[in-house]
Amino acid sequence: MKMKLVAGNSAGTVTAYSLSSKGETWDEIDFEFLGNVTGQPYVLHTNVFTGGKGNREMQFYLWFDPTADFHTYTVLWNPLNIIFLVDGIPIRVFKNNEAHGVAYPKSQPMKIYSSLWEADDWATQGGRVKMDWTNAPFSAFYMSFNYVDCCSRTSVWNWVTCNANSNSWMWTTLNPNQVGQMKWVQDDYMIYNYCTDYKRFPQGLPTECNLG
Repeated sequence: MKMKLVAGNSAGTVTAYSLSSKGETWDEIDFEFLGNVTGQPYVLHTNVFTGGKGNREMQFYLWFDPTADFHTYTVLWNPLNIIFLVDGIPIRVFKNNEAHGVAYPKSQPMKIYSSLWEADDWATQGGRVKMDWTNAPFSAFYMSFNYVDCCSRTSVWNWVTCNANSNSWMWTTLNPNQVGQMKWVQDDYMIYNYCTDYKRFPQGLPTECNLG
């Protein structure tokens, strides 16, 4: 999806682009853009939910002004990993570590959702900066949605069948160049990583944080 975010004083707003299933034990993959006061950077908030449980937040600043032009935000979700990309550059990978007891979203179909909503109790500087409604209306823009799928339903009643072609994105992981790109983003632009938040997890970090 190409997106251009709320310009000017966007404090208190969240522009979201996500995949999600339904029910109490839902799966979800999130891009959420937390607004800020004029001149201060947006925060790109990412998360992965499995079986209704998330707490896997990673947050980033962007290396460009996301309100000045359209930029492309991509989720690649396959049996091996979930890759978050910005303008084709990977910023985060959540690997399938089911072999180590880590839940992975794979059994629930997800729909695509987008929204622009008020969240000034937490979105901007931990809720210290509230939404200024005198700036309304707040507008974000979407274009050029592209859905690439190697899986298809034969009918609404039948399970999904997938192309097992070894060249399919069904089996895509990061190549060495992309690993270097992601390291650059995480070294220079990542501002929060749940896997380094020892205060939040005093009994020990989540299992996946200690896996390669």
